[in-house]
Amino acid sequence: MQIEAAVLRDPAGPLVIETLELAAPGPHEVLVRIVGAGMCHTDVLPRVGYAPTPIVTGHEGSGVVEVVGSAVTSVAVGDHVVLSFDSCRECANCLAGQPAYCATFMPRNLSGRNLDGTTGATDASGAEVATRWFGQSSFASHCLASDRNVVVVDKSLPLALMGPLGCGIQTGAGSILVAMKVQPGTSLVVFGVGAVGLAAVMAGVVAGATTIIAVDLQQHRLALALELGATHTFHGNDADLLGEIQRVTGGGAQYSFDTTGVPAVMKTALACLRMTGVCGYVGVQLGDLVLDGSALVGKTALGILEGSADPHVFIPRMIELWQAGRFPFDRLIEQYPMSRINEAEASSLAGGTIKPVLIPGS
Repeated sequence: MQIEAAVLRDPAGPLVIETLELAAPGPHEVLVRIVGAGMCHTDVLPRVGYAPTPIVTGHEGSGVVEVVGSAVTSVAVGDHVVLSFDSCRECANCLAGQPAYCATFMPRNLSGRNLDGTTGATDASGAEVATRWFGQSSFASHCLASDRNVVVVDKSLPLALMGPLGCGIQTGAGSILVAMKVQPGTSLVVFGVGAVGLAAVMAGVVAGATTIIAVDLQQHRLALALELGATHTFHGNDADLLGEIQRVTGGGAQYSFDTTGVPAVMKTALACLRMTGVCGYVGVQLGDLVLDGSALVGKTALGILEGSADPHVFIPRMIELWQAGRFPFDRLIEQYPMSRINEAEASSLAGGTIKPVLIPGS
C-alpha cells in the first residue's frame, strides 16, 4: 500500500514527507495506522551515523491495527496499540523477562532494517527506504511492526498521547522503578530534565523518594520539575553544584540518574552519591567517561536501556498511574502536525518543546 512518511535522506538536511510503497505484513507483523508519534532525541541518531539513510525514524508510535499477519494471535484488527522497542522474545534475557537487553537489541532497533538487512518500503523510484527503526518507523501514516513490540491498550484512552510511553517516558520511569528500584524515604538526583528526566522525577514521587533534585540548563524545565514533584532544583552551571547536592542530601544522594550522556555530567552524577549509592546512565554517551581509581568505591553504576522494562508489563502500569493522577506525563507533550516535523525537531533539540508528538495527516 502507499503511505506518507517523513524521510531523512541527507543527515544534515530536513525530513521530507514522501509517498512510499509499504509491503504487506509478514506472518508475525501487523500494519498500524499511526495516530500519534512521539519524537525522542534517539530519532536524531541517523544524523550522526548510527544508521544509513534514507530512513524513516519515529519509535514512539500509537495507532490502530488495520491488518495482521497470518501467524499473529496476540493482536487483532481494530486494536488500539502503543508501539515500543523490538526484541526476539527467544534469547536468554528475553525469556528471563529482560527484553530491553535482548541479544539482538542493537540490530533490531538501531539499524532501521530487519535482521536479514531487508526493509519493507520503497520510494517513487523503486529504491529501498529503511522503515524498521525500533521495529516501527512511526513518523508515517502507517507502519509495520511485529506482534512482539505492540502493546494493546484500552480504546477509551486518548490514543494520540500514548505513544511516548513506548520509549522516552518508559526509559525515565522504568529506570527509577524497575532498573534502580528507588526506595521510599531516599534521595534522588536527576541530571537533565527533558522528557526522560521529568519522567524520572515523576517516578521518583511514585517510588516515595523524599528528596528529589532536578539539574538542568533550562529554567522552564526546572520550573516544571518542581511542579511535577522535585523538591529542589539547581542550574547545571552552578559553580558549587556538587557541594549543593551534598548539602541538601546530607553528605550524598542515595540515587542519581543521568540523561545527558555528557561525560563531565556523568562524573558529577557518580560523585554526588554517598557510598552504597546507585547511579543510572541512559542516553547516548558523548565521549569517553574517565574515572579515577576511587570513583566507584562503594557505589554502583548502571548502564540502562529502556528502563530495563518489559513494555507489555510496564506500559499498562504507567497508564494506571496516569489514570490515578500520579504520573501526569501528558503535561510534557506538545502536538505538532506531521507536516511541521522539522520545526518540532528543532524546538526539541534547542531545549524548547519537551516531548513533541507528531500527528499524521495534518
